[in-house]
Amino acid sequence: MSFAPATPHSPHFFHVPTRLIGLDEGIPSTGGNHHEPGYRIVIIQDGEGVLQAEGRTYPMSRGSVFVSDGITELKVSSNRSTPLRGIYIEYRCLNIDGGGVSWGLECMVPLHSIPFEILRLAEEFERVWGAIKRQEPYQLQHLFIRLLQELHAEIAFRPSSSPLSWLEHALQYIEENYHKEVTREQITSMAGISPEHFSRMFRKHTGRTFNEYLTLLRIRKAQERLLTGSQDLNALAQEVGYKEGLYLSRKFKESVGMSPTAYKRKPKRITALNLNHTASLLALDVVPELGVYTPWLQQTPYSKGLSADHLFDPYILTSDHYYDAVASSHPDLIISYDSTKENKTLLTLAPVLELPFKTMSWREQFRFIACTINKQAAAEEWLSRYDELVDCSNVELNRVLGERGTAVVWEICADTAYCFSGSFGRGSQILYDDIGFRPPVRLVEEGLHLQGFVEANIEEIAFYDADHIFITSLPDHPYGQKRVDALFGSQAWRELEAVRTNRVYVLDQPELFFGYDPISSQAQLHEMMQVLTGHHKFA
Repeated sequence: MSFAPATPHSPHFFHVPTRLIGLDEGIPSTGGNHHEPGYRIVIIQDGEGVLQAEGRTYPMSRGSVFVSDGITELKVSSNRSTPLRGIYIEYRCLNIDGGGVSWGLECMVPLHSIPFEILRLAEEFERVWGAIKRQEPYQLQHLFIRLLQELHAEIAFRPSSSPLSWLEHALQYIEENYHKEVTREQITSMAGISPEHFSRMFRKHTGRTFNEYLTLLRIRKAQERLLTGSQDLNALAQEVGYKEGLYLSRKFKESVGMSPTAYKRKPKRITALNLNHTASLLALDVVPELGVYTPWLQQTPYSKGLSADHLFDPYILTSDHYYDAVASSHPDLIISYDSTKENKTLLTLAPVLELPFKTMSWREQFRFIACTINKQAAAEEWLSRYDELVDCSNVELNRVLGERGTAVVWEICADTAYCFSGSFGRGSQILYDDIGFRPPVRLVEEGLHLQGFVEANIEEIAFYDADHIFITSLPDHPYGQKRVDALFGSQAWRELEAVRTNRVYVLDQPELFFGYDPISSQAQLHEMMQVLTGHHKFA
């Protein structure tokens, strides 16, 4: 990491922003130009994805920053379920004579979990950059210099030797071993620091003493286990790190304000941090205090009685606002995927029920959530009705199609197309798990079941032959639309068996097919049956 210091004889330096674009436009290529001096800043404001630099790949998410010179080739790509949103800045470093010099921010690896002030300055800088009229002529320059100052201070503060500080290692150790006998002395000995320094820094970072934090983890886990099936207090006490149930009951009441038995019986205020779990609750006739909704889900009968107070959009919130929004719902239980990085912070509010990301089917997630809120009978009744629909669908497909053959679902973005296995949803769980289709052999050979998806250029879709081709999403950007038009007009596409037999189904309903939950799966089954047995638009 460096911000090269000036020598006593160096001239003064000036830093001039020359370009700002959103990451949805992509990062411009350097084009092999090694002579134009300049530096780049990438700031991730929302979503998840990866950044490639110097042949290495780094995970990026909200609060990640990468700074480099103008020569290093950079590329970012998003996870489809949580697209990256952020800004790309180019700037030049000039000396007092106006010449270019190599004196800018550089860091060999991305920074993560940057302070809120940097995100705030980046958003303000982006807003002023895009303003048509600027009332304050020096505001843009002022904001950019403040942004550089904050980034410089953050780079200088970060340890250069290890991506994890001793405090982060300590927190990780506590989280992995809370159910054992963990002491402050044990951890300070491993970290090689004094108990006094540990206590001071631990409280400054977490807002709690070591014992308070350990108790919080144990009680939250006890709450979660009470909701997911554990009944015997003595067994539960040993499971979370206490010797017997009476002591657990006392600590539980001190922390939660009621006994474990009363907590289990109490109706819960539930917050769901993603679309799939929100929809699972709605299918059980439970409206979460806060949930993630697409416009499509809001229009379904399941969302009746929904108000604006129930809506939660995690993709437009900074870390601080994310926490505040969840806190405002006063949850008794938070449901999330285990890959959501805010989960640890939210433990101060309520137990976080973490479901494995993309490793549980929607049925398993649905049943698990139902068990947590004592709605098992309602879940089984819902699934029974769904299975009846599947049975009727298969009877109809036996009559219309007979042997199913192969099928593939394509989600086409501006410059890339994705197809998915049944474990990733997008309608593939209907095709492969419910109504008997198979993925094409080439997709299996390319690791569809191992990765859960296969990524291809738009033009390459024509080389994945299948008996039936579903297109659930088309690009709305003119550049992507032109590429899709070129695909549909290509000879390779026209020669596909599915194209020649009118078995390409253009559905283009991304919101409907994005969900991996009971409500979305039922709607996806309906849409697919409509085109497999009735009228559809041909490509």
